[in-house]
Amino acid sequence: MIGIEEEYLVVDPRTRHVVPRAAELLAAATGVLDVEQEVTRFQIEARTAPSADLNELGARLRLARKEVAGAAHSRGLAVVASGMPVLGDVMRPPLSDDVRYEQGRVIYRALQDEICICALHVHVDVPDEEQAVYVGNHLRPWLPTLVALAANSPFFAGRDTGYASWRVISWSRWPVAGAPPYFPSYADYQGALRALTESGALMDAKTVYWDARPSPRLPTVEVRVADVPLDVGDSLTLIGLVRALVVTALADVARGDRGLPVPAEVLRAAYWRAARDGLAGDGLDVREGIRTPAPAMARRLLHHVREALAEAGDLGFVEEGLDRLLGRGSGAMRQRRAHARHGHLAGVVDDLIEATVA
Repeated sequence: MIGIEEEYLVVDPRTRHVVPRAAELLAAATGVLDVEQEVTRFQIEARTAPSADLNELGARLRLARKEVAGAAHSRGLAVVASGMPVLGDVMRPPLSDDVRYEQGRVIYRALQDEICICALHVHVDVPDEEQAVYVGNHLRPWLPTLVALAANSPFFAGRDTGYASWRVISWSRWPVAGAPPYFPSYADYQGALRALTESGALMDAKTVYWDARPSPRLPTVEVRVADVPLDVGDSLTLIGLVRALVVTALADVARGDRGLPVPAEVLRAAYWRAARDGLAGDGLDVREGIRTPAPAMARRLLHHVREALAEAGDLGFVEEGLDRLLGRGSGAMRQRRAHARHGHLAGVVDDLIEATVA
């Protein structure tokens, strides 16, 4: 089974700035769908009921976006699927009313100045937490490719960052974020969490923010590497690839393979290239240490999980989705095309508003 969480930004459709009015939207959406507050009052999160069928998940995601957009419209607002705010006074962002968020302000300090970020989280069932850790080992080499495919945050607070995913760069500064470390044993994983807790870097299990982690509340591995995609079809392509990566990894773990121990510094460099250039440049094949065009890395990922996709009946669906994504470009590329077309960032937000529920 797969469970999905998508995060969206709340914007004023007149000024096109993000606005701290998520609570109003949540009140309007109460009883309509599963929506939650996020860390800042600029954001909301929508969740789908678990399903094993990508078409069913797609219908649920489209309905969630439609209902969230309708609730926003009823309050004179709009929502956008973008990894970071394009326009608005967002530093420091106003936090939602929650004791944990205020505790985080004390612990993490200026790191929270750019915490207004929106991602796609994919939960995939695994037998237990130990196998989830080893699945993370296997996912590590492919996480930069997912970053490039999902990149959708080139602009932040009124400026072009020069990156395809500024969310990934901003988020990587946190003490327990980005690619998970390689863990040769489950005991090593547990020891690391104890040390991180002792250091003060962790408030609790929920603040383990690695891009692939055992869920602190569900029997799943949670993959949270992707910017929230602008297009639901792109979300579904990424979801299909993530599920297939997890299934492929579980089969390898069952054979005693705990994954390739890619050096952390190499993986960090691969993340940086993927976040900077997205699909428009080269990625780094961390297994070989060779620069490779990002679309070619995406094709290698597809080949790696082809058997798992075929077994799930998803091969044609994901192949078509990947072809469409590579042909049209990532969300970041679409945002920059909108900027070139309109000549101003307000036009980018208008396009985001329309495309989020298209």
